[in-house]
Amino acid sequence: MGVAQALLKEDLSHIALQLHSKTAHDVERALASHSRTLDDFMALVSPAAAPYLEEMAAQSQQLTRHRFGNTMQLFVPLYLSNLCANECSYCGFTMSNKIKRTTLSLAETQQEIQAIKGMGFSQLLLVTGEHETKVGMPYFEQTLQAIRAEISYLMMEVQPLKQSDYQRLKCLGLDAVLVYQETYSPQHYARYHTRGKKQDFLWRLEATDRIGRAGIDKIGIGALLGLGDWRVDSVMTALHGQLLQQHYWRSRVSISFPRLRQCEGNSHNTEASQSTLPNEKQLLQLICAHRLFNPHVELSLSTRESAAFRDGAMTLGVTSMSAASQTQPGGYTQPSTALNQFDIDDSRPVSMVVSAIQQQGLEPIWKDWMPFTAR
Repeated sequence: MGVAQALLKEDLSHIALQLHSKTAHDVERALASHSRTLDDFMALVSPAAAPYLEEMAAQSQQLTRHRFGNTMQLFVPLYLSNLCANECSYCGFTMSNKIKRTTLSLAETQQEIQAIKGMGFSQLLLVTGEHETKVGMPYFEQTLQAIRAEISYLMMEVQPLKQSDYQRLKCLGLDAVLVYQETYSPQHYARYHTRGKKQDFLWRLEATDRIGRAGIDKIGIGALLGLGDWRVDSVMTALHGQLLQQHYWRSRVSISFPRLRQCEGNSHNTEASQSTLPNEKQLLQLICAHRLFNPHVELSLSTRESAAFRDGAMTLGVTSMSAASQTQPGGYTQPSTALNQFDIDDSRPVSMVVSAIQQQGLEPIWKDWMPFTAR
């Protein structure tokens, strides 16, 4: 049985009841444990754990430094295209938005790469909207072949692909694939994905099995916090990561924490309530809970969050951060506020982010440990 099939067996209503039944005793037991279970994780993200955040943060910081040293990986997203064939109520790229659609040519992509390298980055995340007929495998193959030699570690966040496609892209130098499930609730998922192939909940959920079987070095997962009950989705994310490590142990696992943000045409964020969208204190609680549950998992924080929050959180569990992000195609050579997939909060130049990292006693890491040429 694959990871997706195991996840489908979980009763989300039961998880919600368990979360809200946790007591201070459950939290204290979880904090005292040296080998934490999923039930311990539930205690640590439950409302009962809020008064224990300081102790959680101290333990999380200690575990992170022990496992990852005094380092912070730096990467940057490169948006190749905002074409999309899906209707998603929370995304600026949704197909009904009347915005100018852009797909970078190879020459434009190379210009973006040079601008990104000029800022010091060597780890790159390629991002597109989901439009497999116009921005699909031929485009991905062409792009990877053109830019791979310029980048030390190459990641992608695009539509879910077939296993054979992931295998092909790995041969061309792809190191990591990020596929966020958005929400693990099929009911909530159907509500916010109303048109296009992204409506297929199972195809998306099974993507990490296909990535793992393809032997990709790193699998990135996460829930879009704010679509469903953030605590329930976070429990499912923790279980998802644990199962991936058990089934595809040759691949590393990374977890991200995207919170719902304002964007053009966003019809959902005004509906998000306190029960679905975590505040900053709860987000920090979640980051620490993941570290205490899984000391070896990589935790990533994007520029969706404020500079103040990122500076405060970077020593407490996070192991990688984006910086100076532009979320529209061509944004590094021709910066613009148009065409954003979502609004960012931390808009500092990379030099200021690096300075903040160093002030926390951490070393910025620009290159990952596994260059393509070493394979």
